[in-house]
Amino acid sequence: MTAVGVLGAGVMGVGVAQNLAQCGHDVTLVDTGEQILAGARDAIARSARMSRLMGGPALDPDAILARVTTAVGVPALAKAEIVIENVTENWDIKRAVHAEMDQVCGPDTVFIANTSAIPITRIASAGRHPERVIGVHFMNPVPAKPVVELIPGVHTSPRTIERTRELLDSMGKRAVDVKDASGFVSNRVLMLTVNEAAYLVHEGVATADAVDEVFRGCFGHPMGPLETADLIGVDTILYSVEVLYEHYADCKYRPCPLLKQMTDAGLHGRKSGRGFYTYAS
Repeated sequence: MTAVGVLGAGVMGVGVAQNLAQCGHDVTLVDTGEQILAGARDAIARSARMSRLMGGPALDPDAILARVTTAVGVPALAKAEIVIENVTENWDIKRAVHAEMDQVCGPDTVFIANTSAIPITRIASAGRHPERVIGVHFMNPVPAKPVVELIPGVHTSPRTIERTRELLDSMGKRAVDVKDASGFVSNRVLMLTVNEAAYLVHEGVATADAVDEVFRGCFGHPMGPLETADLIGVDTILYSVEVLYEHYADCKYRPCPLLKQMTDAGLHGRKSGRGFYTYAS
């Protein structure tokens, strides 16, 4: 099994680390502080215990955690064969961590950018080896979602694509090939839907629950767009819409002011306990 580094211990990084570990990979999970990493280990254990109740396989939390090493700082990724980067959807932050990874890791290390909107060729421009950078858009919750978007950049090498496919196969993921365009397929459509749903609440046309009920009841969606926003993270939705707005310069991507207000207020959804809905702690 491949030794994999996971950069970013937020919701997506935790899911990626769990998925890798339960499939037999040794994982180094990296973030900026010990408290964040302790919370990540707790989240992995909790998710593993709940797996069977949520329709997944029965998992051994202790065995999974035994494969996950946590560390503070990018230098801990120096020996990783592949690094999956999961930091927030902010270009300045992405650029900085990829530039640091480029200095720390060997030239043969594959960098997988888990991004929902930032173009992969742009991310690859932060380092000296753009041929080893590729995008994979994992869906949340990562262990339960069998499909990912696979996005090579302009310079991504065939060997990088091959190694990434091998890793995804080992994780039980089916890769759908997508060309490098901001938002790719899923979020170019989904973020417009969520943003417009937020406008309906912002304008007083309907409550969040009413909006979601229309999508559940009329279209058979298991979750409405605003429930989905809370699951993904309201702040992540906002950052993704802002990237689309900046990249395409199209007013249809103009972020809803309510998303900005909720992000400023810390109402980020499930991860903060309150978003469009309130969640038990």
